[in-house]
Amino acid sequence: MSKNSFYITTPIYYPSDNLHIGHAYCTTIADTVARYHRAKGEDVFFLTGSDEHGLKIQRKGAEKGITPIQYVDAIVANFKKLWKMLNISNNDFIRTSEERHHKVVQAVLQKIYDQGDIYKKNYEGLYCVPCESYWLERQLVDGKCPDCGRPVEKMAEESYFFKLSKYQDRILEYIETHPDFIQPVSRRNEMINFIKQGLEDLCITRTTFDWGIPVPFDPKHVVYVWFDALLNYFTAIGYGTDEEKFKKFWPANIHLVGKEIVRFHSIIWPIMLMAMGEELPKQVYGHGWLVVDGDKMSKSKGNVIDPIALIEEFGPDAIRYFLLREITLGSDGNFSRDALINRINADLANDLGNLLSRTVAMCEKYFGGTVHKVAGTEAIDTELETMTNELLGKVTADMDNLTIPQALMEIFAVIQRANKYIDETAPWALAKDEANKERLESVLYHLCEALRVAGILLNAYLPSTAPKMMEQLGLDASAIDVEKAAYGAQESYTVHKGEALFPRIDVAKEIAHLKEEDEKRKAAAEAAKKAKEEVEKKAAAPAEESNVDFTHEAEISYDDFCKVELRVAEVRACENLKESKKLLHLTVFDGERERCILSGIAKWFKPEDLIGKKLGIVCNLAPRPMMKGKYVSEGMIFAADTADGGCSIPFYSDPRGRAHPLSDGEQHDSFPRREAGQNFRHTAVCGAAGHLLQCAVGLCVPLHQDGLPPL
Repeated sequence: MSKNSFYITTPIYYPSDNLHIGHAYCTTIADTVARYHRAKGEDVFFLTGSDEHGLKIQRKGAEKGITPIQYVDAIVANFKKLWKMLNISNNDFIRTSEERHHKVVQAVLQKIYDQGDIYKKNYEGLYCVPCESYWLERQLVDGKCPDCGRPVEKMAEESYFFKLSKYQDRILEYIETHPDFIQPVSRRNEMINFIKQGLEDLCITRTTFDWGIPVPFDPKHVVYVWFDALLNYFTAIGYGTDEEKFKKFWPANIHLVGKEIVRFHSIIWPIMLMAMGEELPKQVYGHGWLVVDGDKMSKSKGNVIDPIALIEEFGPDAIRYFLLREITLGSDGNFSRDALINRINADLANDLGNLLSRTVAMCEKYFGGTVHKVAGTEAIDTELETMTNELLGKVTADMDNLTIPQALMEIFAVIQRANKYIDETAPWALAKDEANKERLESVLYHLCEALRVAGILLNAYLPSTAPKMMEQLGLDASAIDVEKAAYGAQESYTVHKGEALFPRIDVAKEIAHLKEEDEKRKAAAEAAKKAKEEVEKKAAAPAEESNVDFTHEAEISYDDFCKVELRVAEVRACENLKESKKLLHLTVFDGERERCILSGIAKWFKPEDLIGKKLGIVCNLAPRPMMKGKYVSEGMIFAADTADGGCSIPFYSDPRGRAHPLSDGEQHDSFPRREAGQNFRHTAVCGAAGHLLQCAVGLCVPLHQDGLPPL
């Protein structure tokens, strides 16, 4: 007999910056739901991953002088580290940069294009880079992106469009006739209102950057990041490669997403599926945002919560419990250390941890660690038995409705009742009279049973804690079985005292810690403010007030300049010279041979800043003995003075050799591949435009805001 299948997904997270607590929140919810359905005996597929393409990623990589894939690799590694720390049980981690995904996207795009639902036109619109979204003028809020509040950029380019408007009436009818399709109800109403305003056809390709999946029928275009990303839900379950697996898990049971991307998942994605002739997902659930101490997380405010640091301090299950218990799914939730510590001390340390510790200690003290099943004789016994027996049904109902905090409240109601049961039965008093031995054993057995059933059901929420509970009760992992989540299923216990599940946090120490951290944040904020003011002051100062002494060389002719041979070289080694504070000793490979170059840039660059980087060198400069002939410098580094008296070096890092857009959106496809050893014979800095100029092909490559070209 085949199992029922269950397919749940998180959004694939955009790796444009460091992790925050919101990533942990969404993924923990999905993991808990997945674990719950596995416990029911269903065949679960739980997917998470990373959405890695787009202009924002390309710019982020360029800022750091590395390729887009190098940039996202580092952030994705942190994603996976966090999932491991949180005990996330995903079946797959999809990356949109993977070849398996590229094939799916190109196949789907070709199919929709062939049936006439995609067309080409020149497009000019307002684009939000962080959101990777186009907006109409009327949709802006105070001239900014309505989703994130950031400035938009005017973009003009040739693009392909998907006929979203063609399916407007069909998707509206579907949402109105399937009330559970979008949850909660508030998100559903928002989407209905959005559609009724009229759907514009969707721009689904770009030409002004190249970090994306090439369009199969027009390779100079790359696929718009959202059209690409949404298809991850197909890639992971074998669309086009494993028909049996795909049919087993599609349609998805739940797409769990943040409320800011419900529109993409409940309008664009379903319309894509309609065009493909595929079933729609059963439900799109838009959870709320997580704020910090009542304020939205922001780097500028310094209140972004690092989940890895939090887990290292409090443990994974403490963080999981707080996120699941404190926040109602669908509503915005508030994170604060005070609330977290209160939950840990009250629920986890006092209620759960104390109950287990007391029960195990009394079993060891009064019965040598082993207690047997003894029937209850009093009303309070029956009450605890009934609550324990009813717990599975209550948790099941709550989890099926995704009322996760309520499910945890039901489990902890049994735990709290068991603690009260100890006070009511007073085992220490019973132990004083041998005549009460049977009653004492019955009491302790009742407590063990309540803990066992609670532990079974807590496993979905606290996967590190539940096995520890079973171990202290003398049971192995096989005991974590929902079919055994009923009072009386276990005949006896041989307990083993262990470490406290959740050590109580010293509030006084925590207050002192918070005060110290607050002072650090204030000091950092003040320093940042002063630095900003200084920068603004310098920027406002007239150019003639600069105190930098620029020495101007005599003018040279264009013919003189053309004699200079520039080459991209890879820095294989770099070190400071003991004989000089100004010079760095570089060993570079120019594609032909290694050569030694001494460069007076030690004031601005450390050796570790340069090793492994590709930079420009003058390779036809006559060798020059230096340091009394101890060294011979065989070239020069391509570097430039900056207005503040600094030094800037362009680093070359694009492995694919595609052209980069100019600041005005112009594209040059003729830009050559920049590998180590390639000549740039006619290259110079155009000071007026701030561009690196390749005279031979007439190409200008824009410098980034930090002075480095995004190559």
